[in-house]
Amino acid sequence: MTDPITRQPRTVLGALRLLREPVPEEKKRLLRARWESLDPRWRTLGQGLGHQATGCGATIGIHPRCDFACTGCYLGADANRARPIALDRTFRQLDRLRAWLGPKGNAQITDGEVTLLPAADLVAILRYARRIGLIPMVMTHGDTFRRQPGLLERLMTEGGLTEIAIHIDITQRGRLGYKNPRDEEALTPLREECAATIRAARRRTRLPLRAAMTLTITRDSLDDVPHVVDWCLRNRDVFGMLSCQPVAQVGRTQKGLPGVTVSALWDRIEGVLARYGLPRRGPGALTFGHPDCTRLELLGVYERAGSRPRLFTILRNGYEADVEMMRAFFHRGLGGLNFRDDTSLERVCRAAGVLLTDPRWVLGPLRRWILERIAGLGTTAPRLAWERVIGRVRIDSFCVVSHHFMDSVELESDTGQDRLSACLFRVPVDGEMVSMCRVNAGGLRDAVYERPTERATFARPA
Repeated sequence: MTDPITRQPRTVLGALRLLREPVPEEKKRLLRARWESLDPRWRTLGQGLGHQATGCGATIGIHPRCDFACTGCYLGADANRARPIALDRTFRQLDRLRAWLGPKGNAQITDGEVTLLPAADLVAILRYARRIGLIPMVMTHGDTFRRQPGLLERLMTEGGLTEIAIHIDITQRGRLGYKNPRDEEALTPLREECAATIRAARRRTRLPLRAAMTLTITRDSLDDVPHVVDWCLRNRDVFGMLSCQPVAQVGRTQKGLPGVTVSALWDRIEGVLARYGLPRRGPGALTFGHPDCTRLELLGVYERAGSRPRLFTILRNGYEADVEMMRAFFHRGLGGLNFRDDTSLERVCRAAGVLLTDPRWVLGPLRRWILERIAGLGTTAPRLAWERVIGRVRIDSFCVVSHHFMDSVELESDTGQDRLSACLFRVPVDGEMVSMCRVNAGGLRDAVYERPTERATFARPA
């Protein structure tokens, strides 16, 4: 059996193993380690770190240079003069990320603008990440794909790329055709172009590609946030996740660039979500790491043909039935369950493995809870299934998240130290998994860039 995404062999035996172990034991062990490392204050039922996720990791030094000059940039002043590390050192970073994150770990392939690497090198990095069991996501401004048609398809077909994040906002300087956009709405044609590029790449390669949109938020763009949220929601077939990042005074960010509070940002976000049926309610029950670091809404979307999409939360605040389902899910060792990039056989076996974990619970309480949630949409399971088949109903998901990076002052505060200990986003530096905030605001990024390095050749994995 060959994986149609990575072109790597997968055994039937490996798929059948999922019948007994839908969540690999290695993942469970790493989840326990993350959970035990958390301060007891953050060990809530809705805590994703240690319950569902082992965190997220990123590379550093693989290509510090960027061809943009953004006003909100977290790179150091000397990034464009720093030389990329050798491929073998990049592979060792990926090995460290794999040991920390476990199977299907979220690994951001990032630094400056990594799509400026020689295409063969970026393909080699992606292939190596896939080979050792990571899911790599290329972080990019997206303009290289506009300048080099066919590059995205090559990363998908040769590198096994299945995830990408494109950063678009008005702080960027250097983009082809958008010298100095006045507001986020002026960038709508660019977002449309990127969406079309991703749809075309999927069509040409017949391979999946999930995409996120990221943007830096300043006071100047705060009132434009609703437009971007609304656009991404309507184009969620491409950008199923929107990541908003309030600007932090780190790196070469323009001094005095006005920031925003998390509450002001989410006031704008919630205003849009309310138009699609999601009541304003403040932070939900789901958290990842320290509550001051990340806020997210993981949403289901129900849309009938000709009607406005309707949003609903996966976990409803104040519903004991939802709390009980989540508690039962984790109690049965299903935390970390992940179907991303499964082959068809693996997906069937993993789902069957969930059933075999506790058939009475799956066919009893879990089934009744799912039917109740479907009834809440004004339909029934048979009708929903049929209308999906004939294309009358669309049901999928959408995620809005904000990441709140610290500056050097926040980093040294008591709260900052608390946040570092609960950080879910880490980078391998000298074998240690270091918080990204410590890399950006604590001087580690510049220290890494200042080290002498040689651009060595390395035998590329087949």
